[in-house]
Amino acid sequence: MEDRKEEGLKERMELIIQPKDGLTPLIAAIKKATKEIDITIFRFDLRELQRALESAVTRGVKVHALIAHTSGGGAKRLRKLELDLLQAGVTVSRTDDDLLRYHNKMMLVDRETLYALGFNFMRLDIEKSRSMGVATKNKTLVSEAIRLFEADSTRQPYTAGCDCLLVSPENARTGLSKFIKAAKKELLIYEMKISDRAMIKLLQDRVKAGVDVRIIGKVSKKGEGLTVERMPGMRLHVRGILRDGQELFLGSMSMRALELDKRREVGVLVKERAAAKQFKELFEDDWSKTDTARKKAEKDKKEEKKEEKREAAEAAS
Repeated sequence: MEDRKEEGLKERMELIIQPKDGLTPLIAAIKKATKEIDITIFRFDLRELQRALESAVTRGVKVHALIAHTSGGGAKRLRKLELDLLQAGVTVSRTDDDLLRYHNKMMLVDRETLYALGFNFMRLDIEKSRSMGVATKNKTLVSEAIRLFEADSTRQPYTAGCDCLLVSPENARTGLSKFIKAAKKELLIYEMKISDRAMIKLLQDRVKAGVDVRIIGKVSKKGEGLTVERMPGMRLHVRGILRDGQELFLGSMSMRALELDKRREVGVLVKERAAAKQFKELFEDDWSKTDTARKKAEKDKKEEKKEEKREAAEAAS
């Protein structure tokens, strides 16, 4: 019975880990699509992915790309992508310019599976960075993501309809705050840059409450008392939190005021045993290579040797 339950969970959700998984999960999903693909694009330089989307059109799949009105220095590339996709028969929409950026990265396949991603459709993010994404068939998440995509692609107002899909600037600050406050034992965090005062205060409060808070990434100078280490060995491009070993947040928004309050960002809150286990194992492996972990290992080894000497001396006497 337990095995059947676990199998059902696996069918509803999959954790994508970069750079290990690469483009394979996304290409496979596009190839399996039979009806419709909706995709939001902030940055894009993957010719293989573009070809897969164009090939889907030739199979009769309706492909709709919602492309950001700006992406910093990449606007020219986005405008060319729009033209290329239009020529291939893709329906192309451009985001409004009411927010500073439309920075979310997601894909809907046949309106049955949501891919909520921490990485852009860029070779740098996928092949040379630690990043993650979630593929889920959760009906509540999928239907809410469809509502968001339809609102943004038609430039209509969006009102958040569920607590499990966090959308900036609608409900992301409230949802992330609630998620962090509920931590009882542990918060394992990947974060490119935490600088929002309120979020830092929440994390500091959790530390004071005895919660083990460890961060791989960066925190502003206001983050006194927080244990922070840089991502060892590679670039970091993900925002993810594992709470108490069970519940997971993954998304496009950092804990920065701009990303919580003035940009379109998307993240998901999920509770899934296998994904939580994967996240924890990955985090602990990355953490073991940080300076803090190495120093602790050296200290523990010295203490162990001292204890062995004490025990040997006691045995001799």
